[in-house]
Amino acid sequence: MKLFGYWRSSAAYRVRIALNLKKIDCELISIHLVKDGGQQHSQSYKELNPNELVPTLVDGEMSLNQSMAILDYLEQKYPEVALLPKGLEDNVKAKALAYDIACDIHPLNNLRVLSYLSNELNQEDAIKKQWYQHWVVVGFKALEASLAKTKGLFCYGDEISWADICLIPQVYNAERFNVDMSQFPNIMEVTNRCRALPEFWAAAPEQQADAT
Repeated sequence: MKLFGYWRSSAAYRVRIALNLKKIDCELISIHLVKDGGQQHSQSYKELNPNELVPTLVDGEMSLNQSMAILDYLEQKYPEVALLPKGLEDNVKAKALAYDIACDIHPLNNLRVLSYLSNELNQEDAIKKQWYQHWVVVGFKALEASLAKTKGLFCYGDEISWADICLIPQVYNAERFNVDMSQFPNIMEVTNRCRALPEFWAAAPEQQADAT
């Protein structure tokens, strides 16, 4: 199994956490999103992932993009360490928290959106930072309210789920852009608990071989 990713990619970060929690042996291959004009745009990588995004998981003859689909694949193929609740209602509610982050927060502030603001729209870094902070705060306010109802030790009850796996990378990025996280005590309580676990620590961007 191989995971093509980038050290600061939130989506790749999610998958690294899941791989660690499930104790799956996987080769990590760097696709540097900045060097060489962005290695994700190379012809060889476009053949693997036409979206020119990371991550991409290759398992034997199968190639799969989209981090949430990869999480689903790992959950079904390696069910021994479950990262979703088993009951139907609990299962879909935990997924909904994860999708709140992966679908509604993250896409508005990923690298290609920020690059478009800088390059095609000629926006200064201050405007780009304002854009980033606005949409993260909007999303985190809603998530904070949701966690007030669902939080136990983790985002959904007392077991780690996809919600936690998606949350930690998003908080990492928010802190990079100087979002005031003190206004989100529920989010930070879960974040600090997750960060203390070795599986999350080993998946952190600074621990990756391509960290620069």
